[in-house]
Amino acid sequence: MLALILTNRELPAHLFSSANLQSFKILFISIILEAFPFILLGVVFSALLQVFVTDAMIKKFTPKNPIAGVLFGALLGLLFPLCECGMIPVVRRLIRKGMPAYIGIVYLLAGPIVNPIVYASTFTAFRTTPTMAYSRMGLAFAVSVIVGLLLYKFMRRSPLKSVTPASFAPHGHSHSHDHDSAGKGFRGRIASILSHASDEFFEMGKYLIFGALLTAVLQTVIDRSTLTAFADQPLFSYLFMMGFAFILSICSTSDAFIASSFSGMFDFGPLLAFLVFGPMIDLKNTLMLLTTFRVKFVLILIALTAGLTLVGAWIMEVLL
Repeated sequence: MLALILTNRELPAHLFSSANLQSFKILFISIILEAFPFILLGVVFSALLQVFVTDAMIKKFTPKNPIAGVLFGALLGLLFPLCECGMIPVVRRLIRKGMPAYIGIVYLLAGPIVNPIVYASTFTAFRTTPTMAYSRMGLAFAVSVIVGLLLYKFMRRSPLKSVTPASFAPHGHSHSHDHDSAGKGFRGRIASILSHASDEFFEMGKYLIFGALLTAVLQTVIDRSTLTAFADQPLFSYLFMMGFAFILSICSTSDAFIASSFSGMFDFGPLLAFLVFGPMIDLKNTLMLLTTFRVKFVLILIALTAGLTLVGAWIMEVLL
Protein backbone atom coordinates (compact mmCIF):
# COMPACT_ATOMS: atom_id res chain seq x y z
CA MET A 1 0.00 0.00 0.00
CA LEU A 2 2.88 2.39 0.77
CA ALA A 3 4.42 1.66 -2.64
CA LEU A 4 1.11 2.45 -4.35
CA ILE A 5 0.79 5.71 -2.41
CA LEU A 6 4.36 6.78 -3.23
CA THR A 7 3.91 5.99 -6.92
CA ASN A 8 0.45 7.59 -6.99
CA ARG A 9 -1.18 4.43 -8.34
CA GLU A 10 -4.34 2.58 -7.49
CA LEU A 11 -4.67 -1.06 -6.54
CA PRO A 12 -5.94 -3.07 -9.55
CA ALA A 13 -9.70 -3.29 -9.26
CA HIS A 14 -9.88 -6.93 -10.38
CA LEU A 15 -8.04 -8.05 -7.24
CA PHE A 16 -11.05 -7.04 -5.16
CA SER A 17 -13.68 -8.49 -7.44
CA SER A 18 -16.28 -10.69 -5.81
CA ALA A 19 -14.94 -13.77 -7.64
CA ASN A 20 -11.37 -13.20 -6.41
CA LEU A 21 -12.49 -12.49 -2.87
CA GLN A 22 -14.59 -15.63 -2.86
CA SER A 23 -11.66 -17.63 -4.25
CA PHE A 24 -9.36 -16.19 -1.58
CA LYS A 25 -11.77 -17.09 1.22
CA ILE A 26 -12.23 -20.64 -0.07
CA LEU A 27 -8.47 -21.20 -0.47
CA PHE A 28 -7.56 -19.70 2.90
CA ILE A 29 -10.19 -21.65 4.84
CA SER A 30 -9.50 -24.89 2.94
CA ILE A 31 -5.78 -24.73 3.72
CA ILE A 32 -6.50 -24.10 7.39
CA LEU A 33 -9.09 -26.88 7.62
CA GLU A 34 -6.81 -29.29 5.75
CA ALA A 35 -3.68 -28.58 7.77
CA PHE A 36 -4.98 -28.07 11.34
CA PRO A 37 -6.04 -31.70 11.92
CA PHE A 38 -2.55 -32.86 10.97
CA ILE A 39 -0.89 -30.26 13.19
CA LEU A 40 -3.18 -31.37 16.01
CA LEU A 41 -2.20 -34.99 15.38
CA GLY A 42 1.44 -33.97 15.35
CA VAL A 43 1.39 -32.02 18.59
CA VAL A 44 -0.58 -34.75 20.40
CA PHE A 45 1.92 -37.33 19.21
CA SER A 46 4.73 -34.98 20.28
CA ALA A 47 3.15 -34.58 23.73
CA LEU A 48 2.83 -38.36 24.09
CA LEU A 49 6.53 -38.66 23.28
CA GLN A 50 7.33 -36.00 25.86
CA VAL A 51 5.40 -37.70 28.66
CA PHE A 52 5.75 -41.42 28.01
CA VAL A 53 8.99 -41.84 26.01
CA THR A 54 12.24 -41.36 27.89
CA ASP A 55 15.58 -40.25 26.49
CA ALA A 56 16.96 -43.73 27.17
CA MET A 57 14.24 -45.34 25.04
CA ILE A 58 14.96 -43.02 22.11
CA LYS A 59 18.67 -43.80 22.28
CA LYS A 60 18.00 -47.51 22.62
CA PHE A 61 15.91 -47.82 19.45
CA THR A 62 17.86 -45.32 17.34
CA PRO A 63 20.59 -47.04 15.29
CA LYS A 64 24.13 -45.96 16.12
CA ASN A 65 25.44 -46.64 12.63
CA PRO A 66 24.88 -43.51 10.49
CA ILE A 67 23.82 -45.41 7.37
CA ALA A 68 21.38 -47.56 9.36
CA GLY A 69 20.18 -44.42 11.15
CA VAL A 70 19.48 -42.58 7.90
CA LEU A 71 17.59 -45.58 6.50
CA PHE A 72 15.68 -45.84 9.78
CA GLY A 73 14.64 -42.17 9.53
CA ALA A 74 13.65 -42.50 5.86
CA LEU A 75 11.38 -45.48 6.57
CA LEU A 76 9.94 -44.23 9.87
CA GLY A 77 6.98 -42.77 7.98
CA LEU A 78 5.76 -46.31 7.31
CA LEU A 79 5.06 -46.62 11.05
CA PHE A 80 4.10 -42.98 11.76
CA PRO A 81 2.50 -41.58 8.56
CA LEU A 82 2.16 -37.92 9.49
CA CYS A 83 1.57 -35.04 7.09
CA GLU A 84 4.26 -32.36 6.82
CA CYS A 85 1.98 -30.05 8.83
CA GLY A 86 2.37 -32.24 11.92
CA MET A 87 5.97 -33.36 11.40
CA ILE A 88 7.85 -30.38 12.79
CA PRO A 89 6.71 -30.57 16.46
CA VAL A 90 7.30 -34.33 16.44
CA VAL A 91 10.80 -34.05 15.00
CA ARG A 92 11.70 -31.23 17.36
CA ARG A 93 10.59 -33.35 20.30
CA LEU A 94 12.51 -36.40 19.05
CA ILE A 95 15.72 -34.40 18.61
CA ARG A 96 15.41 -32.83 22.05
CA LYS A 97 14.86 -36.24 23.60
CA GLY A 98 18.02 -37.73 22.14
CA MET A 99 17.46 -38.68 18.49
CA PRO A 100 20.41 -37.55 16.34
CA ALA A 101 19.43 -34.42 14.45
CA TYR A 102 20.32 -35.82 11.04
CA ILE A 103 17.94 -38.76 11.54
CA GLY A 104 15.16 -36.42 12.64
CA ILE A 105 15.65 -34.28 9.52
CA VAL A 106 15.53 -37.38 7.30
CA TYR A 107 12.20 -38.33 8.91
CA LEU A 108 11.00 -34.74 8.43
CA LEU A 109 11.73 -34.92 4.69
CA ALA A 110 10.74 -38.52 3.92
CA GLY A 111 7.85 -39.03 6.34
CA PRO A 112 5.25 -36.92 4.49
CA ILE A 113 5.84 -38.93 1.27
CA VAL A 114 7.23 -42.38 2.10
CA ASN A 115 4.12 -43.68 3.81
CA PRO A 116 1.19 -45.88 2.75
CA ILE A 117 -1.44 -43.13 2.76
CA VAL A 118 0.43 -40.91 0.30
CA TYR A 119 1.33 -43.89 -1.89
CA ALA A 120 -2.34 -44.87 -2.12
CA SER A 121 -3.47 -41.33 -2.96
CA THR A 122 -0.75 -40.94 -5.63
CA PHE A 123 -1.54 -44.32 -7.18
CA THR A 124 -5.23 -43.40 -7.29
CA ALA A 125 -4.59 -39.98 -8.83
CA PHE A 126 -2.25 -41.40 -11.51
CA ARG A 127 -4.11 -44.60 -12.40
CA THR A 128 -3.03 -44.33 -16.03
CA THR A 129 0.60 -43.67 -14.99
CA PRO A 130 1.31 -45.94 -12.02
CA THR A 131 5.05 -45.37 -12.37
CA MET A 132 4.47 -41.91 -10.89
CA ALA A 133 3.63 -43.45 -7.50
CA TYR A 134 6.73 -45.66 -7.52
CA SER A 135 8.94 -42.82 -8.73
CA ARG A 136 7.62 -40.47 -6.07
CA MET A 137 8.39 -42.91 -3.26
CA GLY A 138 11.81 -43.75 -4.69
CA LEU A 139 12.94 -40.19 -5.34
CA ALA A 140 11.73 -38.95 -1.94
CA PHE A 141 13.58 -41.81 -0.26
CA ALA A 142 16.78 -41.08 -2.21
CA VAL A 143 16.71 -37.32 -1.59
CA SER A 144 16.12 -37.70 2.15
CA VAL A 145 18.87 -40.32 2.50
CA ILE A 146 21.42 -38.16 0.67
CA VAL A 147 20.49 -35.09 2.73
CA GLY A 148 20.79 -37.15 5.92
CA LEU A 149 24.25 -38.45 5.03
CA LEU A 150 25.44 -34.93 4.16
CA LEU A 151 24.12 -33.59 7.46
CA TYR A 152 25.82 -36.40 9.37
CA LYS A 153 29.10 -35.59 7.65
CA PHE A 154 29.11 -31.82 7.96
CA MET A 155 26.69 -30.79 10.77
CA ARG A 156 28.49 -30.20 14.07
CA ARG A 157 25.95 -28.23 16.10
CA SER A 158 22.29 -28.53 16.90
CA PRO A 159 20.01 -27.08 14.22
CA LEU A 160 17.40 -26.28 16.87
CA LYS A 161 17.00 -22.81 18.26
CA SER A 162 17.68 -22.14 21.95
CA VAL A 163 19.70 -25.29 22.54
CA THR A 164 22.81 -24.92 24.64
CA PRO A 165 26.06 -26.50 23.40
CA ALA A 166 26.18 -28.74 26.44
CA SER A 167 22.93 -30.37 25.39
CA PHE A 168 24.19 -31.25 21.93
CA ALA A 169 26.79 -33.89 21.41
CA PRO A 170 28.42 -34.62 18.02
CA HIS A 171 25.96 -35.59 15.28
CA GLY A 172 22.91 -34.48 17.25
CA HIS A 173 22.89 -36.61 20.41
CA SER A 174 21.01 -34.53 22.93
CA HIS A 175 21.08 -35.05 26.66
CA SER A 176 17.98 -33.15 27.69
CA HIS A 177 16.10 -34.28 30.77
CA ASP A 178 12.72 -32.60 30.64
CA HIS A 179 10.48 -35.32 32.02
CA ASP A 180 8.25 -33.06 34.04
CA SER A 181 5.69 -35.81 34.39
CA ALA A 182 8.05 -38.19 36.17
CA GLY A 183 6.54 -39.50 39.35
CA LYS A 184 3.02 -38.33 38.51
CA GLY A 185 -0.01 -40.55 38.36
CA PHE A 186 -2.21 -41.19 35.36
CA ARG A 187 -4.17 -37.97 35.87
CA GLY A 188 -0.97 -35.97 36.08
CA ARG A 189 0.31 -37.49 32.86
CA ILE A 190 -2.93 -36.63 31.05
CA ALA A 191 -2.61 -33.04 32.30
CA SER A 192 0.99 -32.92 31.05
CA ILE A 193 -0.07 -34.23 27.63
CA LEU A 194 -2.77 -31.58 27.31
CA SER A 195 -0.39 -28.85 28.50
CA HIS A 196 2.40 -29.75 26.05
CA ALA A 197 -0.03 -30.27 23.17
CA SER A 198 -1.79 -26.93 23.69
CA ASP A 199 1.49 -25.01 23.99
CA GLU A 200 2.88 -26.45 20.76
CA PHE A 201 -0.47 -26.19 18.96
CA PHE A 202 -0.71 -22.43 19.56
CA GLU A 203 2.99 -21.96 18.82
CA MET A 204 2.80 -23.72 15.44
CA GLY A 205 -0.77 -22.67 14.63
CA LYS A 206 -0.13 -18.95 14.33
CA TYR A 207 2.57 -19.51 11.73
CA LEU A 208 0.36 -21.92 9.82
CA ILE A 209 -2.37 -19.27 9.67
CA PHE A 210 0.10 -16.69 8.39
CA GLY A 211 1.47 -19.14 5.82
CA ALA A 212 -2.05 -20.04 4.71
CA LEU A 213 -2.83 -16.33 4.30
CA LEU A 214 0.20 -15.77 2.06
CA THR A 215 -0.55 -18.95 0.11
CA ALA A 216 -4.17 -17.96 -0.52
CA VAL A 217 -3.14 -14.48 -1.68
CA LEU A 218 -0.56 -15.87 -4.11
CA GLN A 219 -2.93 -18.49 -5.48
CA THR A 220 -5.58 -15.82 -6.04
CA VAL A 221 -3.21 -13.45 -7.82
CA ILE A 222 -1.54 -16.04 -10.11
CA ASP A 223 -3.64 -16.89 -13.16
CA ARG A 224 -3.53 -20.57 -14.07
CA SER A 225 -3.26 -19.70 -17.78
CA THR A 226 0.22 -18.30 -17.14
CA LEU A 227 1.41 -21.84 -16.39
CA THR A 228 1.34 -22.73 -20.06
CA ALA A 229 4.16 -20.28 -20.74
CA PHE A 230 6.55 -22.42 -18.67
CA ALA A 231 5.45 -25.88 -19.76
CA ASP A 232 7.52 -25.90 -22.96
CA GLN A 233 10.73 -24.73 -21.28
CA PRO A 234 12.76 -27.79 -20.11
CA LEU A 235 14.53 -26.23 -17.12
CA PHE A 236 11.94 -23.61 -16.23
CA SER A 237 9.15 -26.19 -16.22
CA TYR A 238 10.94 -28.00 -13.36
CA LEU A 239 11.71 -24.82 -11.44
CA PHE A 240 8.23 -23.47 -11.97
CA MET A 241 6.47 -26.61 -10.76
CA MET A 242 8.73 -26.77 -7.69
CA GLY A 243 8.03 -23.11 -6.97
CA PHE A 244 4.36 -23.69 -7.59
CA ALA A 245 4.36 -26.57 -5.09
CA PHE A 246 6.13 -24.32 -2.58
CA ILE A 247 3.48 -21.63 -2.96
CA LEU A 248 0.45 -23.94 -3.02
CA SER A 249 1.47 -25.63 0.27
CA ILE A 250 -0.96 -28.51 -0.29
CA CYS A 251 -0.98 -31.48 2.05
CA SER A 252 0.91 -34.52 0.73
CA THR A 253 -2.20 -36.69 1.01
CA SER A 254 -4.05 -34.61 -1.61
CA ASP A 255 -1.44 -32.89 -3.80
CA ALA A 256 -1.33 -35.83 -6.25
CA PHE A 257 -4.84 -34.94 -7.44
CA ILE A 258 -3.69 -31.36 -8.12
CA ALA A 259 -0.62 -32.63 -9.99
CA SER A 260 -2.69 -35.02 -12.10
CA SER A 261 -4.77 -32.10 -13.37
CA PHE A 262 -1.60 -30.72 -14.99
CA SER A 263 -0.59 -34.03 -16.59
CA GLY A 264 -1.72 -32.89 -20.02
CA MET A 265 0.31 -29.70 -19.73
CA PHE A 266 3.59 -30.72 -18.04
CA ASP A 267 5.83 -33.72 -18.63
CA PHE A 268 6.58 -36.53 -16.19
CA GLY A 269 9.69 -34.90 -14.68
CA PRO A 270 8.20 -31.54 -13.64
CA LEU A 271 5.15 -33.27 -12.16
CA LEU A 272 7.44 -35.59 -10.17
CA ALA A 273 9.44 -32.59 -8.92
CA PHE A 274 6.15 -30.99 -7.84
CA LEU A 275 5.11 -34.10 -5.91
CA VAL A 276 8.47 -34.57 -4.17
CA PHE A 277 9.57 -31.03 -3.35
CA GLY A 278 6.19 -29.69 -2.20
CA PRO A 279 5.66 -32.03 0.77
CA MET A 280 9.29 -31.63 1.84
CA ILE A 281 9.49 -27.84 1.60
CA ASP A 282 6.58 -25.46 1.17
CA LEU A 283 5.62 -21.98 2.28
CA LYS A 284 3.70 -22.83 5.43
CA ASN A 285 6.13 -25.41 6.78
CA THR A 286 9.08 -23.11 5.97
CA LEU A 287 7.60 -20.57 8.37
CA MET A 288 7.25 -23.32 10.97
CA LEU A 289 10.79 -24.55 10.27
CA LEU A 290 12.10 -21.05 10.93
CA THR A 291 10.43 -21.04 14.34
CA THR A 292 12.13 -24.33 15.27
CA PHE A 293 15.49 -24.44 13.47
CA ARG A 294 18.25 -21.92 12.88
CA VAL A 295 17.80 -19.69 9.82
CA LYS A 296 21.11 -20.73 8.22
CA PHE A 297 20.25 -24.40 8.63
CA VAL A 298 16.79 -23.93 7.07
CA LEU A 299 18.27 -22.14 4.05
CA ILE A 300 20.87 -24.89 3.54
CA LEU A 301 18.19 -27.56 3.92
CA ILE A 302 15.97 -25.88 1.33
CA ALA A 303 18.86 -25.51 -1.14
CA LEU A 304 19.95 -29.14 -0.73
CA THR A 305 16.42 -30.47 -1.08
CA ALA A 306 15.65 -28.33 -4.13
CA GLY A 307 18.88 -29.22 -5.93
CA LEU A 308 18.61 -32.94 -5.30
CA THR A 309 14.93 -32.99 -6.27
CA LEU A 310 15.60 -31.13 -9.51
CA VAL A 311 18.44 -33.44 -10.55
CA GLY A 312 16.62 -36.58 -9.40
CA ALA A 313 13.38 -35.72 -11.22
CA TRP A 314 15.30 -35.02 -14.44
CA ILE A 315 17.15 -38.36 -14.17
CA MET A 316 13.88 -40.22 -13.52
CA GLU A 317 12.26 -38.65 -16.58
CA VAL A 318 15.23 -39.63 -18.77
CA LEU A 319 15.21 -43.19 -17.45
CA LEU A 320 11.44 -43.69 -17.57
